[in-house]
Amino acid sequence: MEEKLEKINHILEALPYLIKYSGKTIVIKYGGAAMVQEDLRASFAEDIVLLKYLGINPVVVHGGGPEINQLIKSLNLNTQFIRGHRVTDEATMEVVEMVLTGKVNKQIVSLIQEKGGKAVGLSGKDGNLAYAEKFLMEFEDESGKVQSLDLGLVGQVNEVNPSILFTLQAEGFIPIISPVAMSKEGQTLNINADTMAGAIAASLKAEKLILLTDTPGILIDGNLVTGLNKQLIDGYIKTGDISGGMIPKVECCLDALDGGVKRTHIIDGRVAHSVLIEVLTNQGIGSLIE
Repeated sequence: MEEKLEKINHILEALPYLIKYSGKTIVIKYGGAAMVQEDLRASFAEDIVLLKYLGINPVVVHGGGPEINQLIKSLNLNTQFIRGHRVTDEATMEVVEMVLTGKVNKQIVSLIQEKGGKAVGLSGKDGNLAYAEKFLMEFEDESGKVQSLDLGLVGQVNEVNPSILFTLQAEGFIPIISPVAMSKEGQTLNINADTMAGAIAASLKAEKLILLTDTPGILIDGNLVTGLNKQLIDGYIKTGDISGGMIPKVECCLDALDGGVKRTHIIDGRVAHSVLIEVLTNQGIGSLIE
């Protein structure tokens, strides 16, 4: 009987959050180990399906870096990352779109449906969902002068038309989005998945943006930090405490907050059911940015 009561108490702990988030949209960026390890793939899919059946509207934006890297290597192409962004030439762009939209996206759709959900896969090019322009990375040189670096066919989202997402949600579907978009001139561009998730979340005025990573969250001197804001994050970037691939993650969180998202989270995707832990428990998991 005690074991049964404990289960009931866990359900009751989730009740305030079910009420709070009922009918609301939560955007989840799916990547890292959670996409690779079989048990984590299964638990993630279960989390997404359960949220939908509980009356919450999940939208998934995914990466696919390991599979892209594997195919690039087999084709003897070179790849380079600068501050978390993949330098993308035409050959690399073909690989990126083929892997993300043609393979990984459909694998996630199938996984969600195996667990009882209804999913539809699309990229930013479908239904005019997202338009982008070339992304020029700005940095300060040794003299302190601001310079621009061309990363090739890498884009930044400058327009999102979420009507297709509203249509899918209204019909009970879970949108699964690959981070590829098109420019107004018809050029296909590679979008950082975190950046894409942030832009989608802002367009939907999502209640939450959740980024799954392969770390416990934002670590400063080896310690998990939470309750961060723009001022603290800018300071950590200047000191180098936040660097590499974590920079686009925190920047997209800040952009999403500016765009109307209520709360953003960077959480550990290596923890089974991490999405449910974040959404439906008192303590949550990972780093909160607000």
